[in-house]
Amino acid sequence: MTPLKRSELAAYGALALPLAMAALPLYVHLPKLYGGDLGLPLALVGAILLATRLADAVSDPVLGWLADRWGRRERFTVLALPLLAAGMLALLNPPSSGLAWWLAAGLIVTYLGFSMASIAYQAWGAQLARDAHQRTRVTGAREIFTLVGVITAAALPGMLGGENASGLARFSLVFVAILAVGGGVTLAFAPRPPRKRPETAGFFASAAAPLANRHYRRLLAVFVLSGIAAAVPSTLVLFFIADVLQAPQLTGLFLVTYFLAGALGIPVWVALARRLGKEHAWIVAMLLAVVAFVWAWRLGPGDAAAFAVICALSGLALGADLALPASILADVIDGDRRGPAAAAEGSYFGIWNLVTKLNLALAAGLALPALAALGYAPGDPGAARSLALVYCLLPCAFKLAAAALLWLAPVRAPAALAKGLA
Repeated sequence: MTPLKRSELAAYGALALPLAMAALPLYVHLPKLYGGDLGLPLALVGAILLATRLADAVSDPVLGWLADRWGRRERFTVLALPLLAAGMLALLNPPSSGLAWWLAAGLIVTYLGFSMASIAYQAWGAQLARDAHQRTRVTGAREIFTLVGVITAAALPGMLGGENASGLARFSLVFVAILAVGGGVTLAFAPRPPRKRPETAGFFASAAAPLANRHYRRLLAVFVLSGIAAAVPSTLVLFFIADVLQAPQLTGLFLVTYFLAGALGIPVWVALARRLGKEHAWIVAMLLAVVAFVWAWRLGPGDAAAFAVICALSGLALGADLALPASILADVIDGDRRGPAAAAEGSYFGIWNLVTKLNLALAAGLALPALAALGYAPGDPGAARSLALVYCLLPCAFKLAAAALLWLAPVRAPAALAKGLA
């Protein structure tokens, strides 16, 4: 297969930008918006986030199966984008009453659109290349656009009025416009995946097929541990900045620093993966994340500069978390495709996204109520030490466990593929 041109990679990656812009408010700003600014009890916000994310996660294998039966990834994507736009407009423009019901309904619509688009889009990318290094280029291009989208989402609310209700409402309008442009570019100009027959297997057979692949099971286990390590800080970071560092005015700067470092690091991790192998490069990134982030629990008011350094170094490690697991997964799928009982891409990504969302659900549904039980409430610096410990040390423990598991039980999707050799 002819290597993809940079223009083709850019056209494919364009949709990742608005999808990432949607993800940051969902996982970072919503707990603070509804549980802090709008006054819903923190435990109630956590319960709603947990329930809707669990429902969303359970639906992902079904959506993956439907995407495979549909056959054409771009058509499934077209159906998803209006749902995502409508849900984001609703969530970030809440009414003055009925907030709990509004939050739950808005999340259901938004998650449905986001999941449909993400599963079809990721499966599309997995079909674009047939060797390991080209797959890393595809995922790397997608994740660079992802980080540009996250940086945009981190910076825009402050530019539009702040990380509050009015700033996020204006952000929702800009988001819809960027979603239309990014989605249009990908749908119009990205290379089409090879045509394949729509899947005809039943749902349960399709959902079980990826789990029969031992390489996939090992990768999922590592991904779960690493994902929980990332989910807890993403849920608590705004509270940490406001109540531990007492520097809410620097929120946008911290987030931009973190995600910009991640974007700049992706080419480094792609090159290192080709030299060391993808799994070894990912282990190096996990250890770097722990070494950089573990110091955050000692920070307090006035330590903004130190936290910015931590954001930069841990953000550098983030680039590997974004580019390498998805590339290893594409290798695993390719190895399965050559076997007698191959599973379709949508089924793989349906389960993959389910696991991603379970991590986020557990982070929100357990961390927020646990902090409330420990006596922490937003705006209470006196309880900030409990917040700092949960925010920092718990993720480091999960990250070390993920690195150890990958070292002791490597995925080893077919050797030549795992090495990333073209």
